[in-house]
Amino acid sequence: MKLISTLLLSLSFSAAVLADEIRVPVGTQNDAVTDKPEHSMSKAAVEEKYGAPESRHGPNGQPPIYFWEYPKFTVYFEGDRVIHSVSKYKSKSAMKK
Repeated sequence: MKLISTLLLSLSFSAAVLADEIRVPVGTQNDAVTDKPEHSMSKAAVEEKYGAPESRHGPNGQPPIYFWEYPKFTVYFEGDRVIHSVSKYKSKSAMKK
């Protein structure tokens, strides 16, 4: 019984040692969009600079949170002001098309 336990334990350590670790530096996960709406821009300023979004969502919660979707990024608003904008993820297969 002790031999089986030792064998199973050594196999589990072997599997852990053979596992690959993939590190992707922040900002290189996809073709990050560098021209995105900046913090505190108004909705009117975002629409003037980037055009009409593909879709608009919200309000949700209190304070009211909205988000607008553009082809390459999503913009989050608290009330009328940008609180964050995020590049959309593109898989490698989508980038090849």
